[in-house]
Amino acid sequence: MKQWLAIIALASTFFISNIAQAACEHEGACSQSCSLGPYFISPKDGDTVSSNFAVKMGIKGMKVHQAGDIIEGTGHHHLIIDGAYIPENKVVPSDEKHIHFGKGQTETTIQLKPGKHTLTLQFADGHHQSYGKVMSKTIHITVK
Repeated sequence: MKQWLAIIALASTFFISNIAQAACEHEGACSQSCSLGPYFISPKDGDTVSSNFAVKMGIKGMKVHQAGDIIEGTGHHHLIIDGAYIPENKVVPSDEKHIHFGKGQTETTIQLKPGKHTLTLQFADGHHQSYGKVMSKTIHITVK
């Protein structure tokens, strides 16, 4: 009986793990267990920063590549200031709130007015088409 319980427990763990990974492949379904997506090296969620501060960006599960080329498994960062992620396959706008890093940059310095802000990293392909919510990360910061 104990052997059957161990087998059932092991099978359940494997099944749940596969469901979590499959969920990561669909927009809007990513959980904390996902191993894909952009992340902030700095600042961190909840940080208080000066008005001029460094942003350092990372990516898990893909590689950074310059814009212009469509290469599977690659893309580049976009920083969205006080805005939400861009839906999958939509082109990331280019304006003062949507900063493109089409040369493959992973760090920058930005200046914001004092107050509460959101920063969203959006990873997109070589034509700036968003990989969707699963390839975005939003944090909240306070600028003093």
